[in-house]
Amino acid sequence: MSDVLARLRALQQGDLPTHGGSTLAYVYDSGLAEADEIGRQALALYGATNGLDPTVFPSMRTLENELVGWAARLLQRDDAVGTVTSGGTESILLAVQTARDASPGVAQPSMVLPSTAHAAFHKAAHYFGVRAIVVDVDPATYEARPEAMAAACDDSTVLMVASAPSYAHGVVDPVPAIAEVASARGIRCHVDACIGGWLLPYLRADGVEVAPFDFAVPGVTSISVDLHKYAYTPKGASILLHRTPELRRAQYFAHADWPGYTMLNSTTQSTKSGAPLAAAWAVIQHIGDDGYQRLARTSYDATLRLAEAAESVDGFTLLARPATTLIALRSDERADVFTIADELGARGWFVQPQLSFRDQPASLHLSMSAATAPRLDDLITAVRQSVAAAQTAGPVQIAPELAEAAQAIDPALLDDAAFDGLLELAGLGTAETLPDRMAPVNALLDIAPPRLREALLTAYLDRLMRPTS
Repeated sequence: MSDVLARLRALQQGDLPTHGGSTLAYVYDSGLAEADEIGRQALALYGATNGLDPTVFPSMRTLENELVGWAARLLQRDDAVGTVTSGGTESILLAVQTARDASPGVAQPSMVLPSTAHAAFHKAAHYFGVRAIVVDVDPATYEARPEAMAAACDDSTVLMVASAPSYAHGVVDPVPAIAEVASARGIRCHVDACIGGWLLPYLRADGVEVAPFDFAVPGVTSISVDLHKYAYTPKGASILLHRTPELRRAQYFAHADWPGYTMLNSTTQSTKSGAPLAAAWAVIQHIGDDGYQRLARTSYDATLRLAEAAESVDGFTLLARPATTLIALRSDERADVFTIADELGARGWFVQPQLSFRDQPASLHLSMSAATAPRLDDLITAVRQSVAAAQTAGPVQIAPELAEAAQAIDPALLDDAAFDGLLELAGLGTAETLPDRMAPVNALLDIAPPRLREALLTAYLDRLMRPTS
């Protein structure tokens, strides 16, 4: 057994750190060692349980109902109902599926969403045949435009979407105006609060002015809120809440017309481990309301301080004032954000590059956690040093022939040979030996049209995920 665990620990040495506050995307760290330990113990206790049938494991039913009750209270509707899911994407998928299935008379359903809505809504569109009608946001504020969304609605619209906040820019959409349009037209309104749902209520309780976004807003019919983000629970745990039981009914899937047990599911999964549910319950009980209020304020204050410091760096621009704990930054022409990201990585900080979108330039995304706050001075120093180093190096230059090739490739024809040829032309070796510094790769992706970006990354992922002996 020791050899097996030693192998796991050795493999983990190549991973980004999940604790310590230096990974500013993908993971969220409270900095509370005791909460982490309680979560790990709960994971082990419930690792063999199965949430397929809540009558077989009634303890899981109790844990889920208590978690949903906590979230409903935070989001200002005690009698809301909900379901614990595996993550924000599953919560969003279920919100879209439920809106579709609640409107069986609509032959070709659609949903109206701002261009900043999470990509999971497009995944839902792909999976469930709900056409996504995308409306541009305000170019100055990055907020959704309710009047433009209203104009995009028609008889096929079954759902309108708002974010609290949007992932890419960290701004809260004008939920009341969007929900008012939806309510007047008998359309469901989903608020994606996967980031803000466990954070904004505690900031509000601490005196921070928070834009209306939850069930206190008339017309909001469902909300997604992730627990493994700012509730700081182990992955993966999220909650999809509906304002009433009637609104949730279409979420369920049941099938009795086969010789086995009658299948009845509340999520996209049938069999699902109770471990993330139990771990989420345990961590939330341990931290409690007072603890979350402190953690929320710590993260938020650190975010504002980092945003102010970053704006003081020559050549760096803050895209929007943070509404929660997300920061988006862009650089001027003296450097590119991809090189800045590499420089930060070399200094021990992982940040997430965001490629250009339409007329919006590439940017850097940072998700602040409470564990980062004690190290904020070090992060600010690293940001200043990294921007200076990137300006000295200058932006990544894409050879004209490579840019021409990237524009000419048909994504539908990108097979293994074409993928390898593009890597060779770019001087990036093979998919298995990509360079440690990712700026050249990201710069190449940045000039590629969106469909080609998707094809290139799909080809890369396919190459990575091949069996080994």
